Amino acid sequence: MQHDSAHGPTLDPVADLAALGVAVGHATDAGGGTGCTVVRPVQGAMRGAAAVVGRATGTRELPLLTSHHLVDRVDAILLTGGSAYGLDAAAGVMRWLEERGRGFDVGGGVVPIVPAAVIFDLAPLGRFDARPTPEMAYAAADAARTYDVAEGSVGAGTGATVGKAAGAARSMKGGFGCASARSGELVAAAMVVVNALGDVRDGEGRIIAGARDDEGFADSTAILARGLPAHFADAQGEIAPVNTTLAVVAVNAAFSRADLGAVAAAASSALFRRITPVGTAFDGDIVFALAPLEGARGDVVAAGVVAGAALEAAIEHAVRLARGRDGVPGLLDVPGDGGD
Repeated sequence: MQHDSAHGPTLDPVADLAALGVAVGHATDAGGGTGCTVVRPVQGAMRGAAAVVGRATGTRELPLLTSHHLVDRVDAILLTGGSAYGLDAAAGVMRWLEERGRGFDVGGGVVPIVPAAVIFDLAPLGRFDARPTPEMAYAAADAARTYDVAEGSVGAGTGATVGKAAGAARSMKGGFGCASARSGELVAAAMVVVNALGDVRDGEGRIIAGARDDEGFADSTAILARGLPAHFADAQGEIAPVNTTLAVVAVNAAFSRADLGAVAAAASSALFRRITPVGTAFDGDIVFALAPLEGARGDVVAAGVVAGAALEAAIEHAVRLARGRDGVPGLLDVPGDGGD
């Protein structure tokens, strides 16, 4: 979906991460059905903030992103599979950063600041005992780039699924997506891992990936409006209804932590436009935000709008470029449905 610059943000054909000073790297355990994704500044540190949308989060160092905390910058953000087990992978990112002298200066050395968040991908794909490791996260940090970033079933999106309201067998493949948008001199990029309970919709509001029935899409909102499905309580092999969409938005204008938190919150509106339902008791959705520590101050409202446009496109990329596996179909396997 392209926008005329006179009427709204313009989406870039290829995500422009260099303009934001951020790089993205993946590590993928294809056999295990899991992986991790590192978003880090190309150089130095950046201002960080976050908006928590869901109520079932799994996080590390999240309080560092609040306006009252002493530490006012971050050195990388880790998005990872493996549920709470995956948080251990952050040690690998810290090691990569420490080796390069990047982190909070404490006199005798540095302490890298690496907030992290997880998705639940221990089932139904891959293996329950496959979790991202510090070695994988180190490799992801080392491989991070500002161009040709892989999307779809890669990194933290490897084991992601969407549309689980009708049960795991009726779900579809989620994944990782990346996109950027601009309005004048303001540029924003979004990186997202879509592992949603709900369905993913395109810019016209049509479901493109989600819960399925024998006739097509079952509509997760309609299913959940009737009450919690009985299969959610089934302990005999059914996937637990735990789901998360994790996003990082980056902007090229400077903000205070409080204002950057407002940008993250505004950008989170993209989740509500593209994922239905979202932010339920079974979702751990979080939107992180990054901005330069110094430079010209940005407009909070404009930044939130442009970041939201980038995040909408990234959510759609995540499912359109996802390949099916283990009996769970992906849009990339359907001729004419994958890609932009």
